[in-house]
Amino acid sequence: MQKSLFLFIALAITCSSLFGQQEIHNAKEFDILFIGNSLTYVNNLPQLIKKHAAQKGVKINTKMIAFPNYAIEDHWNDGQVQKLISSKVYDFVILQQGPSSQSDGRKMLIEFGKKYSNLCKLHEVRLCYFMVWPSLNYYHSFDGVIKNYTDAAAINNAVLLPVGQIWKDYVDSTNSTEYYGQDRFHPSIKGSQISAKVIFEYLLQY
Repeated sequence: MQKSLFLFIALAITCSSLFGQQEIHNAKEFDILFIGNSLTYVNNLPQLIKKHAAQKGVKINTKMIAFPNYAIEDHWNDGQVQKLISSKVYDFVILQQGPSSQSDGRKMLIEFGKKYSNLCKLHEVRLCYFMVWPSLNYYHSFDGVIKNYTDAAAINNAVLLPVGQIWKDYVDSTNSTEYYGQDRFHPSIKGSQISAKVIFEYLLQY
C-alpha cells in the first residue's frame, strides 16, 4: 500500500512538473524582469529580446533595473527588486553582474543568488543567470566567469543563459572580437543581438 502511494505521488509530481514546463514552452507571452548593470542596459538588451521574440510570434514584456557597476548584492540591498519579484507579475527574473571571475564575485553569485532563488520560488517565478564575459584585457579569466555562473545556477536551481560561453566559442573559433564594442568590454550591437538570441532560445526551453 505504501509503495503504491509513493509511486502515485512521484508520478503526480513528475506530471505536474512536465505540465508546467510544457505550459511555459507553449506560451505566447512572457513577462521578464532584468536585474543587472551596464552589460544589460548598453544597447538596451531587453528591447532587443522583445524584437527577436516578436519575429518568432512571441510577445515579451520587460522591466529593467540596471545601474553602472551594480552587482546583485547592491540591487538586493536597495530593496526595490524584492517588491517587483513579490508582485507576481513576472515569469522570469534574469540576474546579471560581472564579470565575476574572482572569488568575491563567485561568492556573491551564489550567496545572494540564493536569496533571489528563495524569493522567486515563493512567488512562482523562474530565476535565471545571464552569463556574461570579461573584457578583452582580461580574456584569460573567461573560464572563471563561465565556471562561476554555471556553478551558481546549478547550486540555486536556476536557468543558465550561457551567453558568455557562446561568446568564447565564437572568439576562439574565429579570432574575431566583433561582439565587443570599442571599449573592449561592453557589447557591440552585434554582441547584444547575439546575447538576445541566446537568451530567448534558452528561455523557451523552460
